[in-house]
Amino acid sequence: MIHFHKYQGTGNDFIMIDDRDLKFPSDQIDIISMMCHRKFGIGSDGLILIQPHNQLDFKMVFFNPDGSKSLCGNGSRCAVAFANALGIISDETRFETTDGEHHAFIENEIIHFSLHDVSKVQTYGKDLYIDTGSPHYLKIVEDVDSVDVIENGRAIRYSEPFSPSGTNVNFIELDQDKIHVRTYERGVENETLSCGTGVTASALAANLSGMKGPITVETLGGTLFVTFDRENDNDFKNIYLAGPAKKVFEGDFEQSV
Repeated sequence: MIHFHKYQGTGNDFIMIDDRDLKFPSDQIDIISMMCHRKFGIGSDGLILIQPHNQLDFKMVFFNPDGSKSLCGNGSRCAVAFANALGIISDETRFETTDGEHHAFIENEIIHFSLHDVSKVQTYGKDLYIDTGSPHYLKIVEDVDSVDVIENGRAIRYSEPFSPSGTNVNFIELDQDKIHVRTYERGVENETLSCGTGVTASALAANLSGMKGPITVETLGGTLFVTFDRENDNDFKNIYLAGPAKKVFEGDFEQSV
């Protein structure tokens, strides 16, 4: 039996496991995929382990449903909320995840998560490509609601420039005082209600298109906020992704794989 907690951050949902005893079978990808499966398991956009760290507050290990690893912005915010509920941290933390050390803090139930500096922006015609810890292709559209995110996102995700590892794909609609974003996530291989690193990359793309920060981002799962300092043309520092993270339920999963 594996005890778990379920958290969501603007509809991006995750299985959270207190693995401070290091007993979770993290080398068994079939169990991770089964737990994330929405028909045969618990169902989630990923699985997160909270493990001990000898210098920082904790280590976060994130798995996509297919067992691959990447930085997860909303998952990191949920991990901070979970670590707080476990009593590991109070209202501020430094922890390690896929791409290294990160800072985060909690203010009025909003989780603020720092991402590493961004200094490289690639262009593909009118589209952009930015790595915010996970790679993101960014396409500005007039009406994001009319986009077939799965068909168009999947075509770009598997296209030659990004082979073999692929990319996440974001469709962005610029509004007067905010942006609307929909994301096709690799590893999930579907549209998700929200993607933290994608929202962050989309906000930077909006800033490069003339929108001033901080930037409010509307996703299918709710509202997020991205703050940053821009230096020179493409240098972004002090990047923070902010939004809510809530516990949904907890339970026990019986290994049957």
